[in-house]
Amino acid sequence: MRPAVRLAAVVACLVLGVGLLGGAAAGSWLTGETDDEPGAGAAFRAAGELWHSVPVDRLFPRRLRGADAGPGGADRVWTRIAVAPDSGCKGAFDPLLARVLSPTGCKRLLRATYVDATTSSVTTVGLVVTKADADGMRTLRQRFAKENLDRRSDLMPRPYAAKGTAAEGFGDPQRATWTVRVLTDAPAVVYAVTGFADGRAVDAPAPAEEAAAAGATSTPGQAGLGHDARGVVDRIERGFRKAAAEAVKEPT
Repeated sequence: MRPAVRLAAVVACLVLGVGLLGGAAAGSWLTGETDDEPGAGAAFRAAGELWHSVPVDRLFPRRLRGADAGPGGADRVWTRIAVAPDSGCKGAFDPLLARVLSPTGCKRLLRATYVDATTSSVTTVGLVVTKADADGMRTLRQRFAKENLDRRSDLMPRPYAAKGTAAEGFGDPQRATWTVRVLTDAPAVVYAVTGFADGRAVDAPAPAEEAAAAGATSTPGQAGLGHDARGVVDRIERGFRKAAAEAVKEPT
C-alpha cells in the first residue's frame, strides 16, 4: 500500500474511533447504564445547576408511578405530600453520615416526602448537590462500595417530617429502610428513607436492597417498605438524569 493511501486509512480509522467513543459517552449519560465515564463535560456541569433552574415539580413530581415496582411485581403509586425548602446540609444528616459525605461538599440539599397509595408508608427522597468534580464523586462512590457504607444503619439519612401531613410522625426512630446512591456522572448523591405512616418505631431497620429481596423476613421486608424506598429513588434519579441531559441540548 502506498504511503499516502496508508495514511488516509489510518486517519479514517481514528476519526471513526473517536466518533464511536463520543457516542458511547453520550449514550451512557442518557441511559444511566455506566457511571465510570469521566463525566466532566456539559452534562456533569448541567446536573450541578439543576437545583435553581428546574421547577420543583420536575425534580419531584407530584405523583410517581412504579409499574411492577412493588412486592411480587405489583404496581405502585406514590403521591408527594411535602417539599422541604431547599437548603444547605447543616443538620440534615446524622453526624456520621455528614462526615462521610463531607469530602464532596454540599452546594444544595433538595428533599421531598411521598406517601404510598394505601397511606401506610412514607418516604423522604433527597438530592444532595455536591461541590465535587467527577474524580471526587468517583472516590466517594468507591468508598461506599468498598466499605459497604450503604448498608450501615448508622449511616441512614434523616426523614423530612412535614407538619400536618401523613409524615408528621416520621422521625429518626421511625426509619425502617433506606438507600443511598453516589452518582459519578453528576455531582449528586440521591437517597431515600422509608417508614410506617402510623409513626411506629422500628428496632431493626434494613437496607432497601435487603428489604426488597425475595423472602425477606425483616419487618421492613415483610411490609414491602424496601420496594417503596427503592421505587421512589429510582424514579427521582431517572428524572434528574433526564433533566440534565435535556438541559445540555437547550440552545445557549
